[in-house]
Amino acid sequence: MIVGVPKEIKSSEGRVGMTPAGVFELVKNYHTVYVQSGAGEGSGFFDKDYQQAGATVLDTIEQVYAKSDMIVKVKEPIAEEYDLVQEGQIVFTYFHFASSEALTQAMIKSKGICIAYETVEDEEGTLPLLTPMSEVAGRMAIQQGAKYLEKPVKGRGVLLGGVPGVAPGRVLILGAGTVGIQAAKMAAGLGAHVTILDVNMKRLRYVNDIMPSHVVTEFSNEFNIRKHIQSHDLIIGGVLLKGAKAPNLITRDMLKDMRPGTVIVDVAVDQGGCVETTKPTTHGNPVYIIDDVVHYCVANMPGAVPYTSTVALTNVTLPYVLKLANMGWRSACNLDKTLAKGLNIVEGEVVYKEIVEAFHWESALA
Repeated sequence: MIVGVPKEIKSSEGRVGMTPAGVFELVKNYHTVYVQSGAGEGSGFFDKDYQQAGATVLDTIEQVYAKSDMIVKVKEPIAEEYDLVQEGQIVFTYFHFASSEALTQAMIKSKGICIAYETVEDEEGTLPLLTPMSEVAGRMAIQQGAKYLEKPVKGRGVLLGGVPGVAPGRVLILGAGTVGIQAAKMAAGLGAHVTILDVNMKRLRYVNDIMPSHVVTEFSNEFNIRKHIQSHDLIIGGVLLKGAKAPNLITRDMLKDMRPGTVIVDVAVDQGGCVETTKPTTHGNPVYIIDDVVHYCVANMPGAVPYTSTVALTNVTLPYVLKLANMGWRSACNLDKTLAKGLNIVEGEVVYKEIVEAFHWESALA
């Protein structure tokens, strides 16, 4: 199979879909790999590294798409890439279709094979290709939240860890999944007081078992959310509904109950956000303020630490890339039910019900 690795063109995105090590494995299995020139530079991998691993470097993104049977990337295609996807071409990447009807319609029109990292799901219900980026984003959420709590960037002027004689900052985390757990670890490590909310009692018991005593758990409901937003300095949105739009747990009217300078980091922005006032931002312009509440809603947070993120991501995607290349998508998905869950759009038909539900489409699934 011919595998293409284009350069990511989303704003401030330095990750790349494949490392030279991945290229080496594909070439060893008698596949051809085309890499766009400069695709790996943001992550510290250069054209010569890919060439030494056996790839052919092409000058333009158009060449990579035109020559490849399968495209392996990180972020969803943006508007400039929509027309590059060919009928029958496999595109293996993060898609987050439920947050963008325009992207969904474009991929339906392309008649490509869209396999989404974020919906590949194993028998235990975990998402192995989403987990590493959720780990990165959860940890980064605290770093960024701590920074934007500083007064020069309109935060409350609170040091999360406090100092002797001054109480530490308070962090509220919505969701005890991978993002929430990693955020709690980082916040607790800084010495902040952490409250984590979830509707899954099994997850809350797990948090209680592994976290120090200054991380407390409560059941998530609107009453508790409204109570805690009044007293917490940093709010992390880490709620995930697999392949579906995130629920709005914090509504516009709740902002007035927060103290001026409160910071919200909505990690769920890729899936539409769990805060009603969330809108995607970029690393170049990461925050905006509504009702004196600072919103950090960067849609590709792990892109700010591309070396760590690329290596973490490709560690888990490469086995699936090899399977798709060796067997073709039909055989691979027939034999691997985990990978089959990643099928979202196939040759112009939506095959993942959460996408239909997100847009309230009446048409039946393929």
